[in-house]
Amino acid sequence: MTDPEFMNQAEAVLRAVERCCDRINDNTDADIDNQRVGGMVTLTFANRSQIIVNLQKPLHEIWLAARAGGFHYKFDGTHWRDTKTGQEFFADLTANASAQAGEALGFTA
Repeated sequence: MTDPEFMNQAEAVLRAVERCCDRINDNTDADIDNQRVGGMVTLTFANRSQIIVNLQKPLHEIWLAARAGGFHYKFDGTHWRDTKTGQEFFADLTANASAQAGEALGFTA
């Protein structure tokens, strides 16, 4: 994957995360504050816990930091997959955000 290809794919993920937060805030009682600075999106939940999604350009990875730990994702041509478990990024984000918000939330590409 070239640097421009990585940036196109990774930026699409960050935009999707932001759109999902907006949808969740419009359709649920969850209050997720999402702030983006460059290649990083910070989600802050009502209980003040956070999830951080950021781009690691030199490694062509997306990193997710949550209460459950830190996760690294590489693009497999179709999905962003955890480098250790193979789990898909949006499935992991959904699970971690739901746990931290205390209610079922859904994040999709």
